Amino acid sequence: MLLYIHIPFCDSKCSYCAFNSYVDKFHLKEHYMEALCTQLKFELKRFSVTPKAIESLFIGGGTPSTVAPKFYEKIFEILKPYLRDNIEITSEANPNSATFEWLEGMFELGVNRISFGVQSFNKEKLKLLNRAHSDIQAKEAILNAQKVGFENISLDLIYATLGDTKELLENDLLTAFSLPINHISAYALTIEEGTPFESKPHMSKERLKLTSWLLKKIGDTGFEQYEISNFGSYRSTHNLGYWEYKDYIGLGSGAVGKLDLERYYPTPGVEEYIKNPLNIRTETLTLEDKKTEQIFLGLRSCVGVPKNILNKEELQKANLLVDEKKLIFQNDTFYNSDYLLADEIALFIY
Repeated sequence: MLLYIHIPFCDSKCSYCAFNSYVDKFHLKEHYMEALCTQLKFELKRFSVTPKAIESLFIGGGTPSTVAPKFYEKIFEILKPYLRDNIEITSEANPNSATFEWLEGMFELGVNRISFGVQSFNKEKLKLLNRAHSDIQAKEAILNAQKVGFENISLDLIYATLGDTKELLENDLLTAFSLPINHISAYALTIEEGTPFESKPHMSKERLKLTSWLLKKIGDTGFEQYEISNFGSYRSTHNLGYWEYKDYIGLGSGAVGKLDLERYYPTPGVEEYIKNPLNIRTETLTLEDKKTEQIFLGLRSCVGVPKNILNKEELQKANLLVDEKKLIFQNDTFYNSDYLLADEIALFIY
């Protein structure tokens, strides 16, 4: 079982961001963290969580590094009996707010993996994306994480942005790989509703040739691609857990949880969440919904699609793709080796 905690506070709103995050509600931080504890206690019972049953914890946002470590203490205290030994505990962080003191405080709480929202080391591109940090701050934050003792350090990069060139992206990669990281997440810029970029669709400019080059370039460094956006000499337990369709608790406004065929959606508004963190909407999935998601997730990752979930017609199509060398069949599972074709393959099979 996985656990996700959503922190909706941010120093600034990035031009592309469609996540549930706020730059003007910092005064609610302490009350919000208390509400998380209320929901956590409820979810531990609803999910019938037993000691050592939680195998990964991910603190995301928003920007978790805008909240001081002391406000996380009660959550970790409640969780202590339920966390598996040698558990992966990840926190996202932005370079401008992840100070040495913040990193040290989170490390002492038990966080052992940090994922930095770097996006680029190019000054003009950072400005274009409305990022609050500089390239220098990004480098310093990663080096500070190493000094504190973090062995698993990841960073995010964005590509398919207006103005991207092979030279710019190559410089981003050269800088990234000069730092003590063992994981990279590379995301194509997408234009989402309700974001500043919604009225500027031209800001996203993906070119297949450049995307293919970038993904290959990352792989050539020894960082293996294990799902469509993630590469590393280390594979995140939490990331893989989603692709493996494991159950997960989702804490916080804008989070999502899943237990078997039910999904849970806490209220997205921060004020409303603080008033009643147990106001949670339930969505019931069908077995067909589950199968659809397993096929799409499996083909976009190293998890693959188990043979036994496909019907006779789907199996024939999958075997045809094996014959055409578009899929690999091993251990009763179909694997896709070209994640850029994942959705097309899924639609062909299903």
